[in-house]
Amino acid sequence: MNNKNQILTVLNAIQLSTSYLEEKGIESPRMNAELLLAHVLQCKRLDLYLAFDRPLLEEEIVQLREFIARRGKFEPLQYILGEVEFYNLNFKVDKSVLIPRPETELLVDEAINLINEYNYTNILDVGTGSGNIPVSLAANLNGVTITSIDISKEAIDTAVKNAEKNNVRDKINFIISDIADYVPDQKFDVIVSNPPYVSSQEYQNLQKEITAYEPRESVTDNDDGFKFYRNILSNNDRLLRSNGFVIFEIGQGQESTLYKLFEEHSFEHVKTIKDLQNIDRIILGRIK
Repeated sequence: MNNKNQILTVLNAIQLSTSYLEEKGIESPRMNAELLLAHVLQCKRLDLYLAFDRPLLEEEIVQLREFIARRGKFEPLQYILGEVEFYNLNFKVDKSVLIPRPETELLVDEAINLINEYNYTNILDVGTGSGNIPVSLAANLNGVTITSIDISKEAIDTAVKNAEKNNVRDKINFIISDIADYVPDQKFDVIVSNPPYVSSQEYQNLQKEITAYEPRESVTDNDDGFKFYRNILSNNDRLLRSNGFVIFEIGQGQESTLYKLFEEHSFEHVKTIKDLQNIDRIILGRIK
C-alpha cells in the first residue's frame, strides 16, 4: 500500500494489509486487515468476500492506510474502530478507558444471577471505565438502581455516552470519585467491580497493546495487585448492607489471597467461579 497511484481492489487491500501487519508481528493479521477494511467501507466483514473485485476510492485507501499504520504500531484494534461489543451490546471506547474483555461477561452473568436470586435493587459498581458492567446490568435487570464510580472524569464521560447509547441512562447514577473517599447516602445490596488487579511487577511483562495504549491506572494498582480489593472489603461497613454481597473479577493466581481477605473482613459463603480457560476468574462473598 505504499504506491499512492496504485489501483487497489478489496482483495488487493486485504492481501497487502495482511502482509504488512504480519511483518510487524501483529497476531491474526488477516482478521485485523479485514475488520479495518470493513470499517472503512462501512460494511460487515463477510461482505468483503462478495466484493473482492471492487476498486477502493482514493479516500478509502487513505483511511485504510492510516488505520493499518496505527495497528502496525500495536494500537489496539478496538481503539482504532472506536467501539467493541460486550454482552451483546455496543460500547464506544477510546484511550481513556480499558477495553472490555470477554471474560468480564462472566462477572456480569454472576452478578445478574445473584441480583435476581435475592431480588436486590441497589447496586454499586466500582471502577466503571467504559461503563460496560453497569450498562450491561441495567440493560438486563428490572427495578434496579446502579451507582457507578470512577476516579477518571474522562472515563465517566465515556460511560455516560454508553449508557445513553444503550438506553439505560436513567438507571445509572455516575459519580467521579475514588472508592477510598466515597461516602454513599445509603448502603448497597451488592458491590460489583473489575478493579485494576495487575501488580506493578506483572505490568512490565504485559503485551505492548496494553502497556503502550490502555490507561495504566485501569490495569495496575501500582502495588501488589490487591490494593483495590483490600480497600473495598475493608470499607464494607460503610458501603454494604447486612447480608449484602461483594463480587469481583480477579487475576490468575489471586484466589487464595482473596479468600483470606474475604474471611478476614467477616464475609461468608465465599466462592470462586472459573472461566472458559479453567482459571478462577470471579470471587464473591456475603457479609455476615
